[in-house]
Formats: sequence, structure tokens, C-alpha cells
Amino acid sequence: MLKIWQSVSRTRIALWVITAAAIGFLLLVALAAWILRDQIYQSLLDPGEPYQTYIRPDAPDYSANTAWYARPAVQTGQAAVFFVHGTTYSGGSEWNAAIDAEEPANLVIEEQLPNFAAPFANAGAIYAPRYRQAALYTFMNLREDGVAARLTASSDVRNAFVAFLELIGDDTPFLIVGVGQGGLHSLAVLTEDVAPRPDLRRRLVAAYILEHPLPLDLLQNQLADISACETPSDFRCVYSYVSAVSENEDRIRYLTERTMTWASGGALARVEGRGLLCVNPILGARTTDYAPARLHRGGAQASGFREGASPAALPAQTGAQCIDGVLMTELPRSRSLYRPRRLAEHFRLPPFNLFYEDLRTDVGQRAAAFMPVYTDENMQAPPMGQPEEIEDAPVIPIPDRADGN
Repeated sequence: MLKIWQSVSRTRIALWVITAAAIGFLLLVALAAWILRDQIYQSLLDPGEPYQTYIRPDAPDYSANTAWYARPAVQTGQAAVFFVHGTTYSGGSEWNAAIDAEEPANLVIEEQLPNFAAPFANAGAIYAPRYRQAALYTFMNLREDGVAARLTASSDVRNAFVAFLELIGDDTPFLIVGVGQGGLHSLAVLTEDVAPRPDLRRRLVAAYILEHPLPLDLLQNQLADISACETPSDFRCVYSYVSAVSENEDRIRYLTERTMTWASGGALARVEGRGLLCVNPILGARTTDYAPARLHRGGAQASGFREGASPAALPAQTGAQCIDGVLMTELPRSRSLYRPRRLAEHFRLPPFNLFYEDLRTDVGQRAAAFMPVYTDENMQAPPMGQPEEIEDAPVIPIPDRADGN
């Protein structure tokens, strides 16, 4: 009997050891998966096909209404706003999303237009093109395939801007607003299409490049004729910030080192070492001064709001300060303005706008300062050109017919 009991005990101990080892192994696997979760997620989003052999979705036809999220039928006499949305397609099968892909399009309509386009509606009518956006996956690495996908998206947006200019006519002033990935493509429009043309620079109220880095070297080169928005009353200027909380080191590193953005010659280059433009949205100025939360006009979670509906802004939620080119913010008081806990969150735009009311006020001030000046300029006679020298013409006498000559 004793031998049987000893045998059973040894079997139980062995089972306990095996079970404990299995549990330990599973815990180690779970821990490794948690630590490497972004890398695992990234590998799942890889389209698995070189861009050279990839068949891209059909290019948009910007003469059709279906190529626009918003295209007003009639101009109102105000400025027009060219708005470029950010990334809403994660990837997994495509490098670039088709413009009619349902889930990415719904996220633009439900989240990005209400949160990021709506604050600019008081300055003018919103024109928002659909474009073959690059997948989130392309921003998670520096692969040449991802760069090619981003350039395809930029090409679409630049074509949309040409159509936008035709729609609004030759005299209507305009704003350019790009957020996230849309900031990259808006920067392409600004540097390649607006900056070289004095007639377009004169019509530019301001360009807002939000949550995408704008390197300072562009202001010294391609954007030398378009200054930064130094004060709240400046216009014909460029306004930009990228925001982060100090605890989010991954996002700060991504924004200041690994992000690729527009460079000379129509190429993309990393932002590391280039310095970044930072305009504090609470102060509306390019400054390193700290803006306390009591000056914060309000953030808003406007997801699901339709055109014309205004969300209730939550004021005094965060302080902000530009530090080394990054707008460092404080954790908001309201949990509705907390970033969600999603994989690869530091590559994404949040489903709210922390500076909704600050931006709405800012654009209103700049448009109010711009419009009287622009109207006055249009009423003045065009400047005279350079004087031209006229050579003396030889005098040829008219024959006197009475002399028969």
C-alpha cells in the first residue's frame, strides 16, 4: 500500500512540475509578446509585396464629387480651406488605401473631419479631398516601399490642390490645413506648388501643418518667402506643431528622429538634426514660453458630430510649452481627452482635438487680419511695370504729288 501511495505522490509531483513549467513558459511567451507587441503588430500589417510590383488602387478623378469628402457647390465670399486628413488605414494587404475603402473613409468622416477640419470652418468653406493614403505600416519603418507609398499619396494631394484652385477661382484666398499624414502632403503642396508662385503666396491666409514635423531648414530654403506665424495676428505664414507628453518617449523619438518629411528636390528625408518649427496653439505664437492651463481655450471630443454641429469644448485642460521643437503638453483633466491604449498609438492621431477651440480662435484672428488687407490690395491699381526705352523712328518725307515726284 505504501509503495502505491509513493508512486501516486511522485506522479502528482511530476504533474505539478510539468504544469508549473507550462504556466511559466506561457507567462514568458505572454511577457515577450507584450514587450514586442508593436513589432508583432507591425509584421502583421506588412503587405508582403514589393512596391515595384504592387498594383496601386485607381487614382482619384478630382473632377468628380466622389473624389471629395467635402466640396461646396457655392463659394460664400470667404476664404476656402484645403483640408488634408491623416492616416486612417492600418495596412495588412495594401500599401495605399483605395479612396472608397469603407472603414478608412468612415474614420475620416466620423473622427477627423469633426475634430480637425471643423475648427477651420469659421474661416471659410472646407474642401477635403479623398486620396490614396499611405498605410499606417509605412510610417512604422523607413523602408523604400513605404516612402514610395507616401509619395503616391502626396502626388494625389497635389493633384487635388490643382483641382481646388480651379474650383475656387483666381481671386479667392485660401488656407491649407494638414494633420498627421495630411501634414506631410500639405507640406508638399506648400513647398512645391505655393511657395514658387507669388500669386498664390498673396492669396494664402495661412498654412497649418499639424502633428507632422516641419523642419526649420525648409523655412530657410523652399519656404523662405513664407515666414513662420510668429504672432497671433500674422498671416501669409506657416503654423506648425507636433505634440507629446514628456512620459511618451517613443512618440518624442519618432517625431524628432525617425519621421520622414519633405526635403529639397521633392524627396523625403528624416527630421533628425534639422530642428522643428513649434507654434504654441494656446498662445498662437512661436515661443518657448510656458502657457498655463488657465489660458487653454478648450479641447473637444467631436467624433460623430456632423457638419454644422459644435461640440462642447473643455477649457483649462492642459498647459503647453515648446521644448526642442516639440509641444510638450500636460495630461488633460478630462479622461475624454486621454489617448486610447491602441497598438502603435504614438504613430496615430487621437480621436479628439486637444486644441480644438484654440485653433478655431486662431484661424478666426488670422483670417480677420488678412481679409481687409487682401481686399484693399485688390482695389488698388496694379503696379506699373518697368519703363521701356523707345528708339527714335526715322522720319520718311511724304512725296509731293504736285511736283510729279
